[in-house]
Amino acid sequence: MTLQIILAFVIAFLVASAFGAWLVPFLRKIKAGQFIREDGPTWHNSKAGTPAMGGLMFILASIVVCLTVGFKNMLDGDYTHIIVLVFALVFGAIGFLDDYEKLRKKQNMGLTAKQKFLLQLVVAIAFIYLLRVCGIIEASSAKPHCIDLYVPFFNVTFAIHEIIYVIFAAFVIVGCVNAVNITDGVDGLSSGSSIPVFVFYTALCFYWGKEYLGLGIFSAAITGGLMGFLIYNFNPAKIFMGDTGSLFLGGAVAACAFAYDMPLILITLGIVYIIETLSDIIQVIYFKATHGKRFFKMAPFHHHLEMGGWTGKKWKERELFVLFTGVSLVFAIISFLGVSARF
Repeated sequence: MTLQIILAFVIAFLVASAFGAWLVPFLRKIKAGQFIREDGPTWHNSKAGTPAMGGLMFILASIVVCLTVGFKNMLDGDYTHIIVLVFALVFGAIGFLDDYEKLRKKQNMGLTAKQKFLLQLVVAIAFIYLLRVCGIIEASSAKPHCIDLYVPFFNVTFAIHEIIYVIFAAFVIVGCVNAVNITDGVDGLSSGSSIPVFVFYTALCFYWGKEYLGLGIFSAAITGGLMGFLIYNFNPAKIFMGDTGSLFLGGAVAACAFAYDMPLILITLGIVYIIETLSDIIQVIYFKATHGKRFFKMAPFHHHLEMGGWTGKKWKERELFVLFTGVSLVFAIISFLGVSARF
């Protein structure tokens, strides 16, 4: 098991970094550059034209690993890693459509919010249904037509009706995917914040045993792929992951939480994503309630820090990378302690 996890990480890193050496110049050649928000920080204007769709690096790496290192699992009848991969790929495809529309229209607007929401909602419901059919999410043994929801840190479960669970799950998945997408606004930020998340998922495989090997392989592949991608995405970024990468990444984060049957762990594990999303929500509500005043200098939160919010210190992109990655790492450790007594 240990060898497979190590192989998954190493192969993913090598595939992502090698593919990036070809992808970056190719995307530059076809002028697949990023269009920068006009209302964003002015110093981000220099990033205009930087290639997007860099998420293809860790997406390809994940596919290669799941089909090679995870092949033995498939022979043994374990397709968990394929299920979560396909789920993340569908979200990546939605992101790819969005990126393509941006390039076609040559502006920072792709699919409409309504189009993306409906597509994501359908995919989320289908995924939960698939996990239910495959027995990864099991019915409650105590109550009919109910599903047990595990509560981390308290190490208890409580039964909720299947319909309510599906609604809850769809909300969590769509919210998680878009939260990861919002975090992708500074060089390396979403990648750095997500690496501790997938290290956490990988560590659970070691701690809980071979039954979760498929998820361990998938998580290790994402970790290696993200580190390979960071070679090109670390400040100053040569490429951005785009919605192709951020929606795939968000799908993978949510998929693993549900495949491990502990979606509530996202409250602590995804604290960075939650802070970023809440800052956006607070900004919009406050702006409307005060008829034009802003709670943050700019949302999401990383832009507020960039612009010297609260302390007056204008955080540089590398400093934000260290801060957000560090916070994510601390809460990944806390999350691990919160579920370690489950089995």
